[in-house]
Amino acid sequence: MLRRSVFFFILLVIGPAGCGGSHSPDGPTTIPTPPGTSVTLVLFYDENANGVADGGEVVRVPDVEVTVGGRTGKSEKATGRAVVTGVQNGTYPASIRNETLPPFYVPGAPVTVQVPLGDGAQIGVPLLLPIGRNNPNQYLAFGDSITRGDGSTDGHGYPPRLQAKLSAHFDYANVRNRGADATNSYEAVERINNNNNLINDAYALILYGTNDWNIPSCQDVPSTCPTVENLRKVVQRVKRAGTLPFLATLVPVNPAINAGRNQWVATINTAIKTMAREEGAFVVDLYQAFQNQGGDLSRFFSDAVHPNDAGYDVIANGFFEAIAHGKAAP
Repeated sequence: MLRRSVFFFILLVIGPAGCGGSHSPDGPTTIPTPPGTSVTLVLFYDENANGVADGGEVVRVPDVEVTVGGRTGKSEKATGRAVVTGVQNGTYPASIRNETLPPFYVPGAPVTVQVPLGDGAQIGVPLLLPIGRNNPNQYLAFGDSITRGDGSTDGHGYPPRLQAKLSAHFDYANVRNRGADATNSYEAVERINNNNNLINDAYALILYGTNDWNIPSCQDVPSTCPTVENLRKVVQRVKRAGTLPFLATLVPVNPAINAGRNQWVATINTAIKTMAREEGAFVVDLYQAFQNQGGDLSRFFSDAVHPNDAGYDVIANGFFEAIAHGKAAP
């Protein structure tokens, strides 16, 4: 008798479920997706393009989004490691979201991921950069006294600030300061053809032309100013060396001292941006980066043309966001 009572009680408990009592008013309950497993990928610069992270290939690429099995992760700073969670068992391609790659990077050899991975396994995802045998961690800061750092407290301007940002992001960077006082775009052409200025640099950060204002014909008829065509020659020389050109627009001058000169700066910058697109250079719109700060821009200057420490921070951040994230004007 006891067994029949227990059996009858069980039927009372489970019976309604069998009759659809657990269904929602809108239909059957959706069966939850299994949690899946995590996949760890490492995005690296594949120097010899063999699809394998060899011992000497130490450059990792952060802030890149990669998808596996419909799930997406983002690579970390310094390590380039991306953890994609919730991936179901199966075989999938590791797909790069190209719009998240830094400028000039492209995906390397295709990568297939078999899930689940072994304990502690990491899959390398190769990326390519067209720099030949140049040093991927080396940057040439090329310009006049603004690049040299006149007006900053330490006298070094934006390059050390930029180097600190790049090192924190990519784990290591060397920014070589090749700024020369009181030089114009004619002298820029002469200087870039000097082999001492291009030495295995992966990137050239070009900021030149402010002093062309002192060429009389430039002030009278900006369209006849040699700035743009001289910068074109600089970009072409950089490209022949296998170095990637990041061409900056001219920074504004101190509006409290010579506001009218900024009209000339804006005119020259329009032509610089057109030429950069023609030559395949990445435009770093430093002029716009200053405008984006808002308010009275004279607070960013130590004199008529040279930035102060706050102004050099704007320049460093402008170059960093261009190199790391492909932003023309943060």
